[in-house]
Parts: sequence; C-alpha cells; structure tokens
Amino acid sequence: MKIIFFSAQTYDKTFFNKHNETFGFELEFFDTHLGPHIVHAITSAEAVCVFVNDKVNADVIKALAANGIKIIALRCAGFNNVDLEAAKKYGLKVCRVPAYSPEAVAEHTLAMILTLNRKIHKAYNRVREQNFSLKGLLGFNLHGKTVGVIGTGNIGKAFCRIMIGLGCNVMGHDLSEDQELKKIGVVYKSLNEVFSQSDIISLHCPLTPETHHLINRSTIVQMKQGVMLINTSRGKLINTTDSIEALKTGQIGYLGIDVYEQEEKLFFKDMSENIIDDDTIQRLMSFPNVLVTAHQAFFTAEALNEIALTTFENILQLSSGMEISHKGALLC
Repeated sequence: MKIIFFSAQTYDKTFFNKHNETFGFELEFFDTHLGPHIVHAITSAEAVCVFVNDKVNADVIKALAANGIKIIALRCAGFNNVDLEAAKKYGLKVCRVPAYSPEAVAEHTLAMILTLNRKIHKAYNRVREQNFSLKGLLGFNLHGKTVGVIGTGNIGKAFCRIMIGLGCNVMGHDLSEDQELKKIGVVYKSLNEVFSQSDIISLHCPLTPETHHLINRSTIVQMKQGVMLINTSRGKLINTTDSIEALKTGQIGYLGIDVYEQEEKLFFKDMSENIIDDDTIQRLMSFPNVLVTAHQAFFTAEALNEIALTTFENILQLSSGMEISHKGALLC
C-alpha cells in the first residue's frame, strides 16, 4: 500500500521511516502542502497523509477520490482543514491522531508563560552581551494566580494539572466538565467568568465555527487589565488585529502564540533570507511583551513517535476493514 505525505519535513521522514520498518508501506514524501496545485499529480496511491496547513477542501477531495485515494490520514489532532462532508460524499475515510502527547503541548504552554513572565528570552540575550543588570526583568509569582483554561480535553487537562501543581487557582471552561479535574481543584466557570477573573488565559479548544475569533474586541474588554493570553491551539481562535489593539492599550499585558491566523504562509519554513510581506506578524513581533513560536508545541521525540505509530495503525486498520482502535481517531 502506498501513502503520499504532504508538508513533509525532515523529522517526518525520520520518524515515519523508522516506524515503517514494522509496517512495510510504500512511502512518498512531498515538502509542498496539499492543495489544488498538486492534487492531480497523485497517482498509484491509496492514502494521503496531511498536516495542519494542508488544504483538504471539497475540490481537493473530489480529485483525490478520482485518483483512487481511499484514506485521508491526518498526523495531528485538529481537522478543521478537512471538509468531512465532502469526504463522506466521495466515500473517503478520514482519520487523525487524537492524543499523541498532550504533555508536550501543555509543557510548551508553561514554557511560554514562564518566558514571558520572567523575561527569560531577554535575560539570555543580555547576559550574552555581558549585561548583568536586572532592570526591566521584573516578573510575578505564578503561585496563587488565577489561570483560566478554555478547553479541558487531553491537552487542557494536562495543562490544568501542571498549573495546580504550581499552586495556581485553576478555572476551566468546556462543553463537558471533567470530573477528575474537579476532584483536584479545577473549578468550572462560564466563559464570561473565565475572561473576567483570570490573570492568565490559555486556549486549548478546537477551532470550530463557534470558537472562530473567540478572542476578539468584545471578549478582550472583559478581561483584567494586563492579562496574559496564551494560544497553543489554533491561530484563528484569536482575532489578531484586535489583539494588537489590546497590546497597544495595555489591556493585554503579555501574549504568547504558538499558532497564528496566517501561519500557513510562514510556519515550517526558513524565511530568514526573505522579505516577509505579512505586516500583521511583523507588528506582533515588534512588541517586547509578545512571544511567538512557530507551531512548536507538539515537537518532542515522544510526540513524533506516537504520531507516526498511531497514523500507521489507523491506516492499516482502515485498509484492512478492521475497527479502528484509537478512540476518537475515525472522523468519517
């Protein structure tokens, strides 16, 4: 069975090739993203493997089906870039990796909080220049602060546990309340209460029509002056233009983003020799209280091993007509 990978990086090839020694699939890797520009070039394959910025819309799915593709395997948890109704219409199976390493993303979220708060990035650069002054590096204790967690699925749950361990007061918001989290002290609140009472707000919810631009001008004004906002989920949860205005007024005191609305034009690429024409990301990066990482939160050896293994198991089970074993992996 042949699987064609899109948006493939060097590390994808390393981890998938390693695990394929067990499975024995035929693999082909493209570094370009999947979209209308390349979909008609797919031949002699039964499955495609895609990532967060691949465009798997109705037209692409129609072409995939016409070229004999039976399975669309996402090597990520989010699936907002796939038209599931079109996949059903053309008889394609769609699967994902629902839980590769929640701790990886949760720990990166904490790293962003600590970096912004204690200004680790600034201190690192200062000391390398032999500047040992502490001026401008003042932070605050996390212990005792109120942390709002929007989305308490696998990743949000892992993050809640970390912040409880640091002595924070943790409020959660989700469509369904996690009883285990409530037992360890997480208090579920309405979205408005999370916005108004939190010192730190961390986003761990999926991107849906309901959560698109969840953070916008009207919700930002509900927040505490100087709030810290962290997003390691999906870029379009935040209206970037509105967040910039809030940074200018000081309503948002700290912003950490591992995802960005227009990231498909930038992230996973070396742009160091290019002129970036995205004025919005350039404006964001000009703020001293903004930290941007390029969709790095998932990037641990443990997570990449689990992604490769789960993806191959999903494809093997679907192609063999077996019941898929990973809970939540089958989307249609």
